[in-house]
Amino acid sequence: MNETMVCAVGNVATQPMYRDLATGPSARFRLAVTARYFDREKNVWTDGHTNFFTVWANRQLATNVAASLSVGDPVVVQGRLKVRTEVREGQPSWSSADIDAVAIGHDLARGTSAFRRANKQETAASPPRPEPNWETPGGDSAADSATDADSADQHQAETLVVT
Repeated sequence: MNETMVCAVGNVATQPMYRDLATGPSARFRLAVTARYFDREKNVWTDGHTNFFTVWANRQLATNVAASLSVGDPVVVQGRLKVRTEVREGQPSWSSADIDAVAIGHDLARGTSAFRRANKQETAASPPRPEPNWETPGGDSAADSATDADSADQHQAETLVVT
């Protein structure tokens, strides 16, 4: 299926609205994208036209949006562009540009951000996994290193059989 994927850089214009639906978490907010250009006559940067998009996020992305974004934050949004036009009887027709977000992040060209990994809830069906041995075996000679490597390979083979 052909889809129009876009990447929009702008500011969060409305507080994200979070909802728990039957199909899973959902969040939406308005994104303001303003083009800037250099006016050579005045020798200054000038704001151009502002476009507004409704950004939709689902599942874990929606939860993270609700916890991370607030009005005025500079963000980068990547997702599928959906343009809707609706005609209602007795009212003028209107168009709406929505982005079904795949990824959303703070724009680090305009500030800093501290990333925190989201806590994923463990499922009871997955068995605990042993921690791998990342230590490098110590040794003074090449023979000791080869022996240690053989021992490590044997231990790794035993570990692979167990898991």
